[in-house]
Amino acid sequence: MTEQEVIRTLREFYEGLFPKDCANCGRRFATLRDYVLATQPLWPSVAPHVELGNYETSPPVGGLAMANCVCGNTLALSSSEMPLAQTQFLLEWIRTEAARRSLKPTEMLDHLRKEVRRLVLADSTGKAAAEADEGPPG
Repeated sequence: MTEQEVIRTLREFYEGLFPKDCANCGRRFATLRDYVLATQPLWPSVAPHVELGNYETSPPVGGLAMANCVCGNTLALSSSEMPLAQTQFLLEWIRTEAARRSLKPTEMLDHLRKEVRRLVLADSTGKAAAEADEGPPG
């Protein structure tokens, strides 16, 4: 699997977690795009199995990507509901790629998170540009 395929897989999974509400202010994030646009990521991502180098635990606990809502509340997206086979495959891919790139596995996780966010923002910008090129309906 290529990095782009991993990023698309992660994006599709995280898109399925929405809508999501902030428990503090009630703000609704209808889509992953809304969430990316309106939150500030907190670094680093947290993935106990990756941090401990224990990729074979079944089932994995899942990772957490945390971000702050505009109200200051911390929100988390968790991979704990990802299908086990997919989680184990991604964990092995992260382990292998991190070693190949001479990165810590947690650095690889943060790279993937950054790339998912970048892709979401690029797609939203691309759609806006395409709509502008089409002109007003009518």
